[in-house]
Amino acid sequence: MIADLLPESVVAVEAFGEDGVREFGDGPLFPEEEALMVRAVAKRRREFTVVRSCARRAMDKLGVAPQAVLPGERGAPGWPDGLTGSMTHCEGYAAAALVRAADLASLGIDAEPHAPLPEGVLSAVALAAEQERLLRLAADRPGLHGDRLLFSAKESVYKAWFPLTRKWLDFSEADIEFHADPPPCDTAATTPFTGTFRARLLVPGPLVGGRRLGHFDGRWTASRGLVATAIAVHHA
Repeated sequence: MIADLLPESVVAVEAFGEDGVREFGDGPLFPEEEALMVRAVAKRRREFTVVRSCARRAMDKLGVAPQAVLPGERGAPGWPDGLTGSMTHCEGYAAAALVRAADLASLGIDAEPHAPLPEGVLSAVALAAEQERLLRLAADRPGLHGDRLLFSAKESVYKAWFPLTRKWLDFSEADIEFHADPPPCDTAATTPFTGTFRARLLVPGPLVGGRRLGHFDGRWTASRGLVATAIAVHHA
């Protein structure tokens, strides 16, 4: 699911459903990670373990010895030298995407349940223009929960932004516009929604290879009860 949204140079490992979460959740933690989970409730420990199991399998596929993934500044994961990546988890799903830093400058991925946001959340995260565009998207793609899609895209934007800037980015500092792919001929209920998005940065963007970025481009999908978004920031 996430892998389909990213360039071929990226290795993405995902855990789907209760069986996948159970399998990945049985993986061992490194001592440094274990120390962070001493007081964690079972749900938090499982999420922490599952997404790190995904990350270590991705490391292995890239030929890098699996190692601890510790949260750093603002919770951003610390990756092995020479790699960059992103992680996400929600109920019944977890994923990690890793790439060699020589191939991409940054990654941001996010997955959320494909369901409406809780009351009051949309107004807290969306600009007025974004809310207007979501109304048009809803008319064009009935059944798509655009509010949850927007939330996911904002999360992916931040995850791609922070490693490049080491600065906070507020929800109001990126203006996101979605484009939906044409629907396939098969219009069965299981057909996923897919598309692209552009996040226009409303504050000075990061410098990548001496070029200041004014936006991030990404892809999205809604299928299997989830919405997922991904951004790959290329070197200049």
